[in-house]
Amino acid sequence: MRPLTEQEIRGAFVNCSKGEAKRLTVPRDLAQQPWEDLDYLGWHDPKAPERAYLVAELDGKLTGLALRAPAPVARGRSMCSICVTTHSGGVSLVVAPKAGKAGKQGDSVGTYLCGDLACSLYVRGKRDSGEPNRETLGVEERSRRIVVNLSAFVARVTG
Repeated sequence: MRPLTEQEIRGAFVNCSKGEAKRLTVPRDLAQQPWEDLDYLGWHDPKAPERAYLVAELDGKLTGLALRAPAPVARGRSMCSICVTTHSGGVSLVVAPKAGKAGKQGDSVGTYLCGDLACSLYVRGKRDSGEPNRETLGVEERSRRIVVNLSAFVARVTG
């Protein structure tokens, strides 16, 4: 992923108002992000831990999602729907308000996502999920799978 600016990040959100996008907490350490290892930028709001955000470049367009992301529940093994990494209690059911009128009426969609929003780092072996990796696909294929799965989730939010 290419490095993003705060302005680009704020302008990418599709499921919150422009005012909400202006007020959300953007990571202060953008320059230190491992951009070359990221398929998307994801973070939790330090002021509101159950609020999270992700921004990805999909089909040449930056797209940001505001999420409700409670802390992962430590109940046995669970699998992230985006990167297909199995965790020992490290997956959260995240919920995104739908974009547009549907979201204003309270409609939302959810998916299971790595609790720390670090799918890209698990796929690249930069983080350990606590479970053995039985994946047979290479890093490049797994990275493409993240983008495909994330695109499908974004389509559900924006559709």
